[in-house]
Amino acid sequence: MLGKLGEKRIVVALAGSPNVGKSTIFNLLTGLSQHVGNWPGKTVEQKTGVLHRGDLIFDLIDLPGTYSLTANSAEEQIARDYLATEHPDVVVAVINAASLERNLYLVAELIELAPRLVIALNMTDVAEQEGRKVDPEALESALNIPVVPMIASKNQGLSELTRAIEQEAARPKKSRDIKHIEADSEIEKVIDHAAELLTNESVVPYSRHWTATKLLEGDEQISRLVKQRLPQPQSTELESFLKANESAAVTIATLRFEWVEKIVKTIQQRPPLGQVSLTEKLDRIATHPIWGIVCLIAVMGIVFSFVYSIGVPIQQFLEVSIIDRAREFIYNGLQSAPAWVPSFLGEGILGGVGTVLTFIPILFFFFLAWAVLEDTGYMTRVAFVTDRFMHLIGLHGKSVLPLILGFGCNVPAVMGTRIIESKRARLLTILLTPLIPCTGRMAVIAVIAAAFFGSQSILVSTGIILFSLLMLAVSGLILNRFVVSGERTALIMELPLYHLPNPRTIWLVTWQSLVAFVKRAGTIILAMSVLIWFASSFPGSSIDESFLAMIGKGLEPIGKLMGLNWQLMVALLSSFVAKENTIATLSILLGGNNVGLISALKGILVPASALAFLVVQVLFIPCVATVAVVRKETKSWRWTVFSVVFQLVLSFSMAILVFQIARLTGLGI
Repeated sequence: MLGKLGEKRIVVALAGSPNVGKSTIFNLLTGLSQHVGNWPGKTVEQKTGVLHRGDLIFDLIDLPGTYSLTANSAEEQIARDYLATEHPDVVVAVINAASLERNLYLVAELIELAPRLVIALNMTDVAEQEGRKVDPEALESALNIPVVPMIASKNQGLSELTRAIEQEAARPKKSRDIKHIEADSEIEKVIDHAAELLTNESVVPYSRHWTATKLLEGDEQISRLVKQRLPQPQSTELESFLKANESAAVTIATLRFEWVEKIVKTIQQRPPLGQVSLTEKLDRIATHPIWGIVCLIAVMGIVFSFVYSIGVPIQQFLEVSIIDRAREFIYNGLQSAPAWVPSFLGEGILGGVGTVLTFIPILFFFFLAWAVLEDTGYMTRVAFVTDRFMHLIGLHGKSVLPLILGFGCNVPAVMGTRIIESKRARLLTILLTPLIPCTGRMAVIAVIAAAFFGSQSILVSTGIILFSLLMLAVSGLILNRFVVSGERTALIMELPLYHLPNPRTIWLVTWQSLVAFVKRAGTIILAMSVLIWFASSFPGSSIDESFLAMIGKGLEPIGKLMGLNWQLMVALLSSFVAKENTIATLSILLGGNNVGLISALKGILVPASALAFLVVQVLFIPCVATVAVVRKETKSWRWTVFSVVFQLVLSFSMAILVFQIARLTGLGI
């Protein structure tokens, strides 16, 4: 494909199983020149990017991670349909050198769909650490496919990969024989006969041979497609033939595994019998039923200690040195202007969005720590360890994965529940996901905890997070027992080998998360800050006579039970738009006269009420974006309203209980 001014474009699709480093390679090749969205009609994430190499332009598509090309999930169907319908110039199969058996099974399926194929043999260093040294040249010879050994975490092999892609794209397209099925074998004859029963029109955009293979494997999506397109007589004949050859699926899978095993024996050096790998040693603790939980709590404590000890001082410095000084400059420079002008700029804009933006250091270190945990492979251990507890509250094992995603943002977490096949488990997970503390809630926790609990803020913050997870478990038990019921299924997942994180990948993930936060601060939080400022400035001459005060004072009777005044109740309500709005609203209401937000909070709250505010904040109704996506995913206003009311009752009840207990034990002094 030619671009402007003689530039040549090469469309490259990256395919591979989860946890093989595919996204790392994509990030390293594209850098910041990438776009993240959703595949059309799906909630599965779509990543596209561009790489410039001389007069060549590589358009890269990061296909969803998949173990096979049988459409058992949305990810598998997307990957397969893209390869079949979009016809990329080159497909790069990224495989983990330390887990060849599983990865080569996917390669066996890619061979027929991808006329031009390059294998990126990643994590060769991890394979050697595990005693599984692989011979890339032997693999290339066995497959007759270019093989590029790589260590993406150390930026090794990238130039060799792009060169191999360029060379493969220059070659004429050619179909490769399916190496794992011998010609003239009995199963090949069965596949050929099934293909003869098909018409070209019934299999478009796939080939007849490939479609026949998938029909014999029992692929439901392909079966529906062919049944809709074939004339009735041929459809009946095909159905009878497939029923008579039901054992073909097992035969085909067995042949593939035997083919994979034969190749692996040829190209891989096995570890000595009895040798314990580093991953196995670490997993004896990380996946232990008891020590795994202790390890998780310790890791979370270290993460929050790291985030707060570095991020909070920087945040406080920015607030004093930039926000307060800028506000003072505005008021001094606009003394001759109408009073509402400096108030709008200093409180509505700077005091709202400006204060929220000072949290960037805190969020930066949190995103950084989270990206490191994901890139090393530890987050899958978190899913594995917590799966036991998820089953106790009636959740599907896969529910752990979107719940973990909720620590970043509840919106994609709710959308991520589509990976759960069971409708009951999916609904229960959707109802519980908003109880996961997202980064917006954590930012509020960081400020309040640091203001009132000093050196104990790390302990308090960790305790609040654990308390919210406890409430999630209790809520799950209640909902599972009285609201949602049905069957339960087990979690099946692969634990990747531990490996060192890639600094560039960590930076890109952190940067993308921060950009998303800043965009939200510049749109929804800005709009809400202006609205709060207006409501706090009119119609009276002071905040106490404003629209906002009227609303807040109407809620004050409930707030008093938690030790909260009307300003805190209004701030809580503003979090419905975006959780970070709590800080923006408090900055507008309390940040006047150049008094720092933390100092102002200390003037109106005692530790007991501060603790209650943290509890109600972490359990309060989700933001409007989360509520919208709950409605979209459940397709029910009844469940959406139930979700909001349930969290409203839960948050107020727990906050009142915590305040009264804390006050009686002396924290209210």
